[in-house]
Formats: sequence, structure tokens, C-alpha cells
Amino acid sequence: MIINIIESYFEQEEKMKRILSTLTVSALAVSMLAACGSSNAGKTTTAAAEQKESAKETEKAMEGTKAAVEEMSGDFSDKKVGVCIYQFSDNFMTLFRTELENYLVSKGFKKENIKIMDGANDQATQTNQIENFITDKVDVLIVNPVNSSSAATITDKVQAAGIPLVYINREPDQDEEKRWEEKNWDVTYVGCDARQSGTFQGEIIASVGMDKLDMNGNGKVDYIMIKGDPENIDAQYRTEFSVKALQDAGMEVNKLDEQVGNWDQALAQSLVANALAKNGKDIEVVFCNNDSMALGALQAIQAAGRTVGKDIYLVGVDALEEACQNVLAGTQTGTVFNDFLTQSHAAGDAAINYLGGKGNDHYIGCDYVKVTKDNAQDVLNLLK
Repeated sequence: MIINIIESYFEQEEKMKRILSTLTVSALAVSMLAACGSSNAGKTTTAAAEQKESAKETEKAMEGTKAAVEEMSGDFSDKKVGVCIYQFSDNFMTLFRTELENYLVSKGFKKENIKIMDGANDQATQTNQIENFITDKVDVLIVNPVNSSSAATITDKVQAAGIPLVYINREPDQDEEKRWEEKNWDVTYVGCDARQSGTFQGEIIASVGMDKLDMNGNGKVDYIMIKGDPENIDAQYRTEFSVKALQDAGMEVNKLDEQVGNWDQALAQSLVANALAKNGKDIEVVFCNNDSMALGALQAIQAAGRTVGKDIYLVGVDALEEACQNVLAGTQTGTVFNDFLTQSHAAGDAAINYLGGKGNDHYIGCDYVKVTKDNAQDVLNLLK
């Protein structure tokens, strides 16, 4: 077993090195844009410095993880892990849960002791699953909530049972996180700040330049917004901060339409098709809160005879493999890498820390990465 853990560690370490490489490439790409004499050069240079600093912090965290692995002496083969995913059909969460399970197995957990449940995008269903896990006396719970607003109820149930809790991907609000700290509960959140992902979306579009974006000559960026679940904080922040980034770049914006796509490709395709039929060539930019919806938007754009990069621009979030391929092909302007590798490993490590009695910070953050033609291949290499 020890040999398997050591071998697994070096496999994971190699993946993490590749992630760091992508972060560095992304920072260099931002620096190159700054050198081109953009009016936002000062902001861009700052962003590059921040991404380089983030890479250094990630590398430092890797060293800590390495030391923890080398010191690890616990046997997790009899430990039961309950995992609740808001919806299995979500492409990003499929990558996340698969990597999480593989990572936990690599750390010595038995696959049959890792139970992963599909909440089917229904909070009542997920709450029932959590209650069943409590009845089954799992040793740790990892929860991707259907509704972040239900976190307080979930936390109370799980804490009353004395089970450590790791939230992933969908962040509870600040008041709830403050409660964990005040009560010194074994509860943490692992994920990225969705405000950053929205900001990066807007910056990708802003980098195109007003001369290319303003195709109808009205002096504004005319856009439509396809949102995820309106109760989800990620959807709210991506919607708000993507547009704010354009405004911060000195661009005037005009919202032509805003619809709820619920993270779904087929629904997004229908919504964008309707918006294109209604607004015609006035639509210059399509913002999508995730890449699944961006893939649907692209289908509608192409069916309408429009061409991304020529008479319309399209951006998403997650850096799904197909989306990255589209970025390389020029059929998607850009995306934002939602790093499921680092996040799933950090969630697994948080669970291990609780089981080992080490505890965790109540917030374990990570950074998104802008993905354009400059670094899309590097991200694709990570996903293989």
C-alpha cells in the first residue's frame, strides 16, 4: 500500500507541475499583451504580476502537500466518504467528481467506500441524500450544494452528527462561513472566487478592442447574457463582473437580452437562437456563465450564419476540452480555466486533514486562468 501511495504521489505531482506551467504561460501571455501598447497596459501588467505571484503561492502549497504526503501514516481503507454533486450532467462537475474519486483512491481510500450521489439539480433530493449519509455514519462529507442558500441547513444537520464537512465549487455566503469560524466547526469551502472568472471573461472581450467590437457603430458593446442557475453565486458574480470589466476598461455597454440557461447546452442553444432572431446583427458579444452554454451558443451562432471573431464574439467559463479546441480554432473568443484538478485534490486533502485531526482553514481558495489562443493548447495538454 505504501508503494502505491508513493507512486500515486509522483503522478499527482507531475500533474501539479503541468498546472503551474500553464499558470506561468498565462501570465507571460498577459505580459505580452501589455507590451503591445494597449491603453490598459498598466492594469494588464498588474494582472500578469498577480498571476505570477499566484503561481508562486501554488508552488509553495505544493511543497506543503508533498510534506504531508511524505509524513502520512494514516490508514484510510476503512473510512467512508460521502460525496454529493448538484447534478451529474454538468460537464465540469463530471471532471471534478471523477478526479476527486481517483485522487482519494490514490491516497488509500477504497473505491467501494466512496459514495457519490447525483442531486439531479433538486435541493430536496440532495438534502435527503445527505441525511442518508448521516444515517450511514460516513466519516466525512464533501458537498457541492444544489443551492448555496441551503448551506446553513446542511451545515447544521452535518455538524449535529459530528461529521466533518467540505463544501466544493458553490460557495456559501460570507455570513455562513463566518459562523463556521466563530463556532470552530470542522467545515471548509474549497473553490475559486467567481468574481475573478467574470472579470477574466470581460477582460478577454475588452482585449479584442472597441474598433472590432463596435460593429454597428453606436459606440457601445451590445451583448446578450446567458446565465446559469440564478440562485447560484457563481452565476451571479460571473454575470455582474464580466460586464463590470468592460466598463472598467472604459467601454460603454448595452444589454440586449439576459436569459437563464441553467448551465445547459441545449437550453442555451435555444435561447441564443431566439435572441439572434430577435436582435439580428446588433448582437456583438455573447457572454455565457459556463462553457456548456457557450457550446450551445456556438451552435445557434453558426446556424444563424454568423462567424465568431468576424461579426460576433463568444466567451464562456470552465475550459472544457471542446471549448479549448474551439478557442484554438477561432470559433470561441476565449474561456476561463476552472481548475478541477487543483480543486478536487484540495478537497480530498481537506477531507484527509479532518480525518487525521489536523483541521483546515475555513476557506481554501484557488485562481482561475484566462484561456485564449495563446495558451489554449497548454490547457488542453493538462486535460489529456
